[in-house]
Amino acid sequence: MSDGSCYQDAVDAQNREDSTRRCEIAKIMSSELVTITPENTLYEAARIMGEKRIGSLIVMKYDTAVGIITERDLLRVVVDHEIDFEKDWLAGGVSIKEEQVEATMTYPLITISIKASIKDAAQRMIENRIRRLPVREHGKVVGIITAADLIRCLPESSENMQPWFEVDYFMRKRIITADEETSVEAVAKIMGEESIGSVIITRNEEPLGIFTERDLLTKFLAQDKSLKIVVGEACSSPLITAPVTSTIHDAAAIMTSKHIKRLPIIKDTRLVGILSARDLVEAYARAK
Repeated sequence: MSDGSCYQDAVDAQNREDSTRRCEIAKIMSSELVTITPENTLYEAARIMGEKRIGSLIVMKYDTAVGIITERDLLRVVVDHEIDFEKDWLAGGVSIKEEQVEATMTYPLITISIKASIKDAAQRMIENRIRRLPVREHGKVVGIITAADLIRCLPESSENMQPWFEVDYFMRKRIITADEETSVEAVAKIMGEESIGSVIITRNEEPLGIFTERDLLTKFLAQDKSLKIVVGEACSSPLITAPVTSTIHDAAAIMTSKHIKRLPIIKDTRLVGILSARDLVEAYARAK
């Protein structure tokens, strides 16, 4: 075989690899971008995310993506500024209907090329401690990948994962709980102070349900509803759980089929941990 043929074979192989990678990213990303401007208010951002049931908005200025605002950013506002939703004011006298997105959004924007592999995307998320990754093509943001998008690939990617990866290795073993009579406001502060996205809600010290930052967004912030009600009225119940002997593939399949991002783990009916979509992304990123 001539050197020219070898070179062309190498080029063809690289083109096939690039095409496969592009298809992988394009297959799982959401190309329907929901955007907002830096001048919009936090209330408008919460309302849009709540109506769309999404956890983030791309912030655009002069047709350029300059940042992202997420449900976690809004949670920090609740905690750091002590919002009184019955009066609609932040500490310091600024209305949440006046505070602008640019004061809270995350920037600069961390992105990934559409030509990158899904594994690259998982590693980028873990390295930067993020759960949403905008996808760029020719310098323009054309989509977004979330941790939940990535875990939908795990059941189909067993060749890339060690089958012995059990949830016990990746789950968070410190479980934060709150009684059902605790106010939503207090639970939101717990989530913010602990930097977690959910709290297990109990009744008589037994697990009853789960309250997440998505619940806070869709049921309260987006509806301009008071946080003074008891969390037992707003949590998701009953709990969807998995045994501690489950593999990460088992967990990914459950979370995908049930459309959840956090999975409490049990051992002999006792709650021993909680696994998040981000934990599964970490497992994927570590896979050889």
